[in-house]
Amino acid sequence: MSEVNTRGGAGRDTATRQGFFARITLFVAQVLDELRKVVRPTREELVTYTTVVMVFVIAVMLFVAALDYGIGKLVFWAFAGS
Repeated sequence: MSEVNTRGGAGRDTATRQGFFARITLFVAQVLDELRKVVRPTREELVTYTTVVMVFVIAVMLFVAALDYGIGKLVFWAFAGS
């Protein structure tokens, strides 16, 4: 059988070799690299997405309001008797 190193020290060596500010600089550079890859929507797409989200939110809001109203009436009928 072979022994397996379970301490995970291999990843730590590279992290401790770099200084604090070097790690921050690396992080900022990686964030900027990722931001360059972002595809921004056109104005038309943005309006479409916003409209779809607003319609969906309003539909869910109406559903929850109807459910709340119905359960409220049911509870009032069960406990008030009217």
